[in-house]
Amino acid sequence: MPTPLPPPTVEGARHGHVEPTEFETFCAREHARLARALSLALDNRELGRDAAAEALTRAFERWDEVRLHANLTGWAYRVGLNWGRSRLRRRRREVSVVLVPERPRPAPEIDDGVARALARLSTDHRAVVVGRYYLDWSEADVAAALDIPPGTVKSRLSRALAQLEQHLEHDDA
Repeated sequence: MPTPLPPPTVEGARHGHVEPTEFETFCAREHARLARALSLALDNRELGRDAAAEALTRAFERWDEVRLHANLTGWAYRVGLNWGRSRLRRRRREVSVVLVPERPRPAPEIDDGVARALARLSTDHRAVVVGRYYLDWSEADVAAALDIPPGTVKSRLSRALAQLEQHLEHDDA
């Protein structure tokens, strides 16, 4: 978990050097990773970027409250994931005239085969896999970030990994 950020220094301000705010530092450190994680979890690069931006906007609006969370990235991940899921549900309700939907390319730094296998999982299963293995969170951290019981994380991970294994074996055949 990230350590609290130091406050700006008076000495730095006297010399014309203004330290970035705590929120700016958080964004600089976590935005790209959060966007990639959400792109993977939502199986859509653009939606993942938008979800990360939305989560960080909401964090900024309530920073005095949000900054007190033990896992700021976990909070932003859950907010972005919920926002992205909501957008996906709205899209499914819309009538589409496109016969062949265009799939965005997989998020960077992920093997194409793994990205294709992840895309076959449900959003709930992708969310726990991405949190656990892409973001490298413990099962407890994933549970806290997604606001689900640790047992649910374990069972979803177990099912998701079994499905991933099947998908990867099938792709290799």
